[in-house]
Amino acid sequence: MKKVKIAIIGCGAIANSAHIPAYKKHDGVELAWLCDILPERAKKAAEECGRQYTTDYKELLNRDDIDAVSICTPNNVHAPIAIDFLRAGKDVLCEKPAARTYAEALEMQKAQKETGRILSIGVCNRFNTSVMKIKDRIDAGELGDIFHVYISFRSHRSIPGLGGAFTTNAIAGGGSLIDWGVHFIDLVMYCCGDPAPLTVSGEAFCRLGRDMKNYAYKDMWAGPPDYDGVYDVDDSVTALVRTAGPVMTVHGAWAQNIGEDAMYIDFMGDKGGIRLQYGGGFTQYTSRGGELLTIKPEYPVTNHYENEIASFIASIHDRQPTTASIDNAIITSRIMEAIYDSSAAHREIVL
Repeated sequence: MKKVKIAIIGCGAIANSAHIPAYKKHDGVELAWLCDILPERAKKAAEECGRQYTTDYKELLNRDDIDAVSICTPNNVHAPIAIDFLRAGKDVLCEKPAARTYAEALEMQKAQKETGRILSIGVCNRFNTSVMKIKDRIDAGELGDIFHVYISFRSHRSIPGLGGAFTTNAIAGGGSLIDWGVHFIDLVMYCCGDPAPLTVSGEAFCRLGRDMKNYAYKDMWAGPPDYDGVYDVDDSVTALVRTAGPVMTVHGAWAQNIGEDAMYIDFMGDKGGIRLQYGGGFTQYTSRGGELLTIKPEYPVTNHYENEIASFIASIHDRQPTTASIDNAIITSRIMEAIYDSSAAHREIVL
């Protein structure tokens, strides 16, 4: 089978830690081009891959030696770059979130429909071993009717790159919700069959990081603080989301004044429940014959980024969308925007 020639657009952290290593391990891939607006970063990635580089993605749009691209850029340019490559006849894997806003995500979906190309979004938990096993149990009816899911993504003072791209709304489109919450909400949507959202009520808070120079922190994983930069995004959020399936309760925070992280999801059904430790394993609770049972399965785990890339490459060959297609991932974009809209209006949003 002919190798798929890939270009990486954006050579920052997610490209170097996830996309590039996963493509290198795939026998059916040839990394053809590296692109970043920072010449030194593009050059470094290209040298490590033994490939060519450019600082302008538009130079790659009509090249015959590129079949598909991974977009690993800041959120504000996801939509224009993805749309340009789709219209140039390339298949696209775009990092999460699909876009900065729901409207931008809709434009990406429209371009995908018009061009017939593949557009997958980097909601990598759809390819996580534990998550896939939980979905199998839900689909098999082991939990019965899933009526409520509790989502917790809370950390003790861990705002990324204070004053940088992550904390600038014009670039990121939001904070803790759009950065971390997108993974948790999309994971739940996948496990529960992507139910249609009905109503959303939420509040997003920009509190702990506003006084940037006096912000004491445990971690700042996206780089050192830029006190001359911008901080206008949510560092914590809470929401109630009613869907055609379960009700979702969301409680998230990059930064909370509680000294413990709480990164888990509870799936609650009338026959059983599951707690997933995010990024780890899960525990299943049920009953049988009047006895309460606690099940902690052990199983081999595969790398979800490698699984994601393998699914994307397979979709290019068979022309079938992945489970992370824009049609599925855009539902999470709609929910997140509704949470932000609800917070701004201080009222429930009916979708």
